[in-house]
Order: sequence, then structure tokens, then C-alpha cells
Amino acid sequence: MVDFVLVPGAWLGAWAWDEVAEVLRAEGHGVYAVTLPGLAERHDSESAQVGQQQHVDDIVSVVEGNDLRDVVLAGHSYSGIPVGQAAARIGDRLSRVVYVDSNIPTDGKSFIDGWSDEGRAWVEGQLAESGGFWPPLVAEDYADQDLSDEAIAVIVSRSTPHPGRAISEPAALVRPIGELPTTYIKCLMDGAVPSRDVAEQLESPNWELVELPTGHWPMFSQPSALAKIFTGLA
Repeated sequence: MVDFVLVPGAWLGAWAWDEVAEVLRAEGHGVYAVTLPGLAERHDSESAQVGQQQHVDDIVSVVEGNDLRDVVLAGHSYSGIPVGQAAARIGDRLSRVVYVDSNIPTDGKSFIDGWSDEGRAWVEGQLAESGGFWPPLVAEDYADQDLSDEAIAVIVSRSTPHPGRAISEPAALVRPIGELPTTYIKCLMDGAVPSRDVAEQLESPNWELVELPTGHWPMFSQPSALAKIFTGLA
């Protein structure tokens, strides 16, 4: 049995992993779902100033503070960036990194650096208009992602604005992510193939690709299938 450390994507808290965590715990695994600083129950008016490195430090603290070993460290969407950095810092405590349809870190580049000029201008405009926060998506943004109306309503109602600094600060890698044992889960309804930077890393013998026929939020749309992939890595 292993310990799973599960980190949610933008706007979400540890609650996003509830259904997946239930399956994993029923099979005897340890599960540590993380709410990153500035989000969900850790959100307040000052949260816009929470930086990406605080997110990395927080993930490392969960692993080291609980003296976890044989860790499967999973990050969804935005959180692939801090998870990839944290994975390199926890040394031999790491069993495997799992990127769940996520971004991956590139040394010296931020979450929004990989966006088009138009996309970057859009998100920077949102940060300026909302006091440094990245506003959550609205219900219409979750269409055609294999989500029930009930799931969409829950996600929208419980999402909190994301700290702007966290998506604009650059990643700082202490070790190339291609050296780490890694599984990348591609959710096919959010694009049939991985992004270029992910495809490059998949050339490493340490990386493997797993495809899941669902949308970008599989912890809500296909929690049992996602948990099955996780347990297959244990």
C-alpha cells in the first residue's frame, strides 16, 4: 500500500478529490488531499499574493511533515506545475509522479508563459480587473466535458478565485522532470493528444502515457476510473 498525495487544479480545494479518495482508502491506501494556500478554506482577501513557490513548499510540507514514504504525488491541471517541482524535492520518498491532464513545469517559465499572446493578455486582464485573482470558470465553461449538471453546479458553487501570483511566477526545478518516474493521464475529451511539452517528456523511458475517455475534470466525471488508474500504479 502506498500514500497518495492529491493536489487539485485551479480554483479547487481538497474536496475535489473526495470520491477518488474514498475508493483509494477503501483499498487500504493512505490519502492526503491537499488544499493549496489561498484556495477553498484557505482563501481570504490577501490570497492574491500567494505565490507558486508557496504552493510547492506546501506540497513538500505535506509529504515531509507526515513522514510519508513510497508516495504517489498527483497534480491536476494547474497543479502539475507545483507538483512537478515538489516531486523533485522529496527525493527517495517519491514513488511516482502523476499528472492528471495537467500542465507540467518548465524551469524559469510560469503557468501562463506557455499561452498564446492573446490568451496571456486575456488572463492578465482578468487579474487586473479582479485585484490580482484569476476568477473561477462559469457553468458554461464545463460543457462537453462528461460532467453531470449536478457536478457542474457543485464545482461552480465551491470554486474560489485563484491567486494570480501562483500562475505568473516561474517554476524553479531542482532536477529535470524527465528523470522522475512519471505517468501522464490524458483526458481525451479535452484534446486527443498531449501538448508539445508533454510529448517531448514522453520520449523519456521514465514516462508513460495513459488515456482516459473523459473530460478535463475526471475526479468528478469518472472518479472510479481515475482511482483504478491510481491503484494500478501502487
